[in-house]
Amino acid sequence: MKPGLASAWVGIALGATVCLAEERPVDMPPEWFAPPKTASELGITRFSQSPLLDGRDLPPVEERLPDDPVVSHPYERIGKYGGKARITLWDNWHFFNWEHALTISADLRNVLPNLAESWSVSEDGRVTTVRLRPGIKWSDGAPLTSSDFMFRFNHDWMDPEMQPLTNVAVRGARFVTIDDLTFQYVFPKPNPMFPNYFAFFGSHFVEPMHFFKDYHPAYRDREELEALVKEKGFVTWLAMYRQLRGWGDEDATKVPTLRSHKVVQRTPTKMRLERNPYYFKIDPAGNQLPYIDAIDMIVLMENSQMITFQATTGQLDFAALPLETQNIPLLKLGEAKGLNKVHIWRRLHVSDTAIQPNYNYDDPKYRELVWGKGERRFIRALSHAIDRDQMNEVIYFGQGTPSQVTAHWSSRWYEKRFAEAHLRYDPDYSRELLDELGLFDVDGDGLREYPDGSSLIITLEYLDFETPKGIALELVRDYWREVGIDLRLKSVESRLQTERAMANKMQMTAWHADKVTDILFPHWPDWFYPHRIGWDMIMWNHWGRYHQSDGELGEEPPELIRNLQYWGGELLRATDEEHRTKAAKTLLRAHADNLWAIGTVGHAPQPVAVSRRLKNVWPAGIWGADNRWTMAYHPATWYLDDTDEAP
Repeated sequence: MKPGLASAWVGIALGATVCLAEERPVDMPPEWFAPPKTASELGITRFSQSPLLDGRDLPPVEERLPDDPVVSHPYERIGKYGGKARITLWDNWHFFNWEHALTISADLRNVLPNLAESWSVSEDGRVTTVRLRPGIKWSDGAPLTSSDFMFRFNHDWMDPEMQPLTNVAVRGARFVTIDDLTFQYVFPKPNPMFPNYFAFFGSHFVEPMHFFKDYHPAYRDREELEALVKEKGFVTWLAMYRQLRGWGDEDATKVPTLRSHKVVQRTPTKMRLERNPYYFKIDPAGNQLPYIDAIDMIVLMENSQMITFQATTGQLDFAALPLETQNIPLLKLGEAKGLNKVHIWRRLHVSDTAIQPNYNYDDPKYRELVWGKGERRFIRALSHAIDRDQMNEVIYFGQGTPSQVTAHWSSRWYEKRFAEAHLRYDPDYSRELLDELGLFDVDGDGLREYPDGSSLIITLEYLDFETPKGIALELVRDYWREVGIDLRLKSVESRLQTERAMANKMQMTAWHADKVTDILFPHWPDWFYPHRIGWDMIMWNHWGRYHQSDGELGEEPPELIRNLQYWGGELLRATDEEHRTKAAKTLLRAHADNLWAIGTVGHAPQPVAVSRRLKNVWPAGIWGADNRWTMAYHPATWYLDDTDEAP
């Protein structure tokens, strides 16, 4: 880059930093933290619909809404009907979220009723009872009932063809229908945190039985089903079923939904959605939501640079997932020209790049180095060699927070000392620890060898996705080289990442540290003890497999790890808050002491770019999977206004 051009970009970056630092906090609507009110509770008796639905031979809006519609409060103002939004497939989860029986509060701490009007957990934690709101309908007008939840649970979660290995979260559970609107999940052991899992994965717990039973062998003759599979050009009924469920072909237009918009056209390159005429929410003025009539979703736009360009120039009404912190200066340039509006949210990841050593790697020397009877000097040395303040300035314009992996700051279990453990940049101390381990530069090349004189080379393989892992790891490589550690980086694509991670072939990898809020931490304490194996989690495959299989597979972990596995179980099973807190703090304290993973910088700025015409978008949200990105900020209340150019 030419010096003059570089200076110009530095100026833009500084401008973006000022915008980030001076962005004023805005109070959220208090309704986003509490169970939603209904029309009767707020005295709403008159309802309106979008003019798009006029003359479509539909029942009156009062009959399409549930018996007592849910009231959703917009961020700023009552919107107006109309318009067609433009997004890409990358952001279809974020622009119009799934509707779950339970949902997640804006403070990331609690679950709230949504499709359900109430739920309860038995005193022993074994039974979760859910009561649906009367009168909610699928987009084709069919009623939502307990059968839709039964169908998904019994014929997906518990179907060996669909799920060869039952998910541990529902293993041994039974579905019990009480009546058309009331049902139970009954567990063999206490599972009092199941509502959190149910809220997060809610769309995976319900399916329109009246539609999908024609595509499932539990309800249709196998020969008939196989004939249909052949007619549609699939190899198996499972492939056909999953294609339908995922809106994967032109038949997506047939699939009923509970979401605010339904598919009306599907081609290989584009998906057109229109408002769901039976959507169950209204605004405080009695207007049936959503406000936006239609959505054009570009399916084949896989180039993130092109998405960034279109977001910068206002050609997309919403873009977030493929955007990166480094895109902020360019996006802000578009805002300065009046082409878009750039909101700066915060990623909920406590570390954008969390480095995972593999404690079960099949190399005795490496394994002794990173684990060595639980001795932590090598990992601490690596942590103290990282200059997180510089990393924060270089990658995040100084707007991130240096942090180890721990609970999110919103968590009732968060402690600042856990986040700051072994965080200090101190390369001299790092060298001292490495010397104590007998790791010296024997051949004079500036890099250390094992005590036996053999080369000490660490290969870190990573999938560069969602957070700026590539540039972060390049900095880490340089920091570690300064203290004599030879780190080799290898960027891999998703298939290879999965293959090598699951086969325990990686020495190190990196992923972003999510699943750290009160919603998901009890169910997926991935960073804090080995409880599963996965493509994104390589630290302890053998110990996780041993835990999952009750000792039949894998390798028995050391006593320290077995103790943490016990407390992880207590975190999930505890029926009183005091014992749950003790379990959570035990896991968090152990990580702070041992640094199972090495954190870098977290709570980083996430650009959320919207067109100038898209209104009611919350300007300062928390971005991540734990809270389903935008779900707590009510995207059904966003609206388009081509005449009012005010933000």
